[in-house]
Amino acid sequence: MRKIFAAALLAVVAISGNAKTAKDSVVNKNKPVFTVIKENPITSIKDQNRSGTCWDYSTLSFFESEILKKTGKTYDLCEMFVANKTYMDRAIKAVRMHGDVSFSEGGSSYDPLYCIQHYGICPESAMPAPGTLYGDSLANFGEFFKVMTPYVEGIAKSDSKKLSPAWKNGLQGILDAYLGKCPDKFVYEGKTYTPQSFAASLGLNWDDYVSITSYTHHPMWSQFAVEVQDNWRWPMSYNVPIEDLTKIIDNAINNGYTIAWGGDVTEDGFTRSGLGIAYDVKKVRSMAGTDADRWFKLSKDEKKEKLDSLGVTAPEITPTQQMRQDAFDNWETTDDHGMQIFGLAKDQNGREYYMVKNSWGKYGDYKGIWYMTKNYIAYKTMDFMVNKNAIPKDIRKKLGI
Repeated sequence: MRKIFAAALLAVVAISGNAKTAKDSVVNKNKPVFTVIKENPITSIKDQNRSGTCWDYSTLSFFESEILKKTGKTYDLCEMFVANKTYMDRAIKAVRMHGDVSFSEGGSSYDPLYCIQHYGICPESAMPAPGTLYGDSLANFGEFFKVMTPYVEGIAKSDSKKLSPAWKNGLQGILDAYLGKCPDKFVYEGKTYTPQSFAASLGLNWDDYVSITSYTHHPMWSQFAVEVQDNWRWPMSYNVPIEDLTKIIDNAINNGYTIAWGGDVTEDGFTRSGLGIAYDVKKVRSMAGTDADRWFKLSKDEKKEKLDSLGVTAPEITPTQQMRQDAFDNWETTDDHGMQIFGLAKDQNGREYYMVKNSWGKYGDYKGIWYMTKNYIAYKTMDFMVNKNAIPKDIRKKLGI
């Protein structure tokens, strides 16, 4: 009896195993297999955790790669130093504007650059590790901003006829309590530095960095401040045609540079598994055998499952300048996230993807790396920072840099 039962059990296991293999083959046949075309060095994957500091992590990661390219040295620059200085500056701007400049966790790639140029920088080891001052193992800004936001808004919307300097001292106390006090001096590898002298020692020319965008509501080849709330310092970006966005990125990557990218990751094509594809939803709907009426009745999860199941066979739109502009004007393209573009790869069908370092820890199928198609980047880029020496000479000449 036991032998018959065992044989039957083995048969069931074998059948279920075969079924699983068959199912996997259907599910995974469209899974991308990437071949690296060009990959530039990056530093370790970080985790911003529950903090809106992607702008901070991605830009410092970009500068770490810049230092690595220039000097061969690896650094871990301190995100909380930048956050401490930046949130104070943003609060001062919000108060100066009586609350008409938003005060929030977000920022732009210009904020770390401004911080380094004006206040310097320190290594991660010179300040408390993120989260440790309030008993967490990573940054968690939930309580922090619930304390700080009403404080800043209360000052900004105050009916006082004159403000005292005391509010800045109070805010600095909040910043130091949650992020750690920025050091005036520190020792790194046996040498004493100030934040300013440390920044000067890193081997970079901090005036080499420019921001690039592409929108038609301003003249091409001019400069303008991209009109999003987290661009609160109003730095200028150079405006180039859509085809030059990817030309600049490709030229940078092929010459050993990386990009501090800012853009929209709320699209269905930006998957939590590690892909970014500019889905052509109409064609996807047709491929899935679903007409318009049925498609719109599907839940968001059901739509996403159908989209994601197509993998490398998913059809993409070819973005145009007008599509970029319409998506920006209609709030479809939003200023969501900052990451670092550092390489180029292709899938088994020859489609090319940018290799992108995220700051969500080793999350997703590729352990913290995303593969985002050229079409996705061309369509959903808000702006990006790049070393001006990485821009093709003909484009630099047109921009006058």
